[in-house]
Amino acid sequence: MNGSGYHSFPCAIRQESARKHVRKDDSADFGDQWVYVALDPDTKLVPSFVVGKRSSENTQAFMRDLRSRIADHRIQLTTDAYIFCRKAVEAAFGGDADFAQLTKLYGDYGQFGNERYSPPRITEVIFKIRSGNPDPRYISTSFVERQNLTMRLQIARFTRLTLAFSRKLDNLKAAVTLYFAHYNFCRVHRSLRVTPAMEAGITDHVWSLAELLEIPCHAI
Repeated sequence: MNGSGYHSFPCAIRQESARKHVRKDDSADFGDQWVYVALDPDTKLVPSFVVGKRSSENTQAFMRDLRSRIADHRIQLTTDAYIFCRKAVEAAFGGDADFAQLTKLYGDYGQFGNERYSPPRITEVIFKIRSGNPDPRYISTSFVERQNLTMRLQIARFTRLTLAFSRKLDNLKAAVTLYFAHYNFCRVHRSLRVTPAMEAGITDHVWSLAELLEIPCHAI
C-alpha cells in the first residue's frame, strides 16, 4: 500500500458480550473484544485490522501489521488518545511517520432519562503532535469513526443491546475478516464509485464473491 495519503486510526469498536458472566480467571477469549481499524481516507481502503482485547500487546501487533502493509513512504497518522498508541507507533514506525493523537470531549447529553441512548454532543476537540510534522488540517479520526458505523450496520455481532454477539472469538475474527475483505474488494464505495482496492491501485476490477472465496484466508 502506498503511504502517501493521510491515515486516521484506530477508533476501536467493541463487541459487547454478557460481561456479568465473565470471571476474572476466564480466558482472554471471553468478554468484550475490540477491533482496531486503520483507514486511508483518500482511497477508503482498510489496510489493517486486529481483533482482540484493548491492550498494549494488541496495539503493538496492530501497528506492526499496519507498517508491514505500507510502502516505503512517509505517512501521517492520527490515533485516539489511547495510552498505548504512542509507544506502539514509535516502535513500529520509528521516526518515519508524522503522528498526532486526538481527543474528543463529550457532554453528558444522552446519558440520562429519555435521551439515554442518544449520541452525546462533542464539546471540545484537542490534539497533540507526538512526532514529525503532521498537517493540522488532516488530524482527524472522523473517517474511521464513520467506518465503525458502517461496521456496526453490516455485522450483526456489533449491534448494541442484543444477544447477537459471538460466542467464540474465532467466529468473531472470521466475521470481521470476511467483512473487510468484501468491503475492500467487492463493495463499490458510494463516493468513489469503485471499490477501495481499485482506488488504491491494488486491483483493476470489482471482485465477485467467487473470486473472494478462492483466496486463502491468511492472504487477505
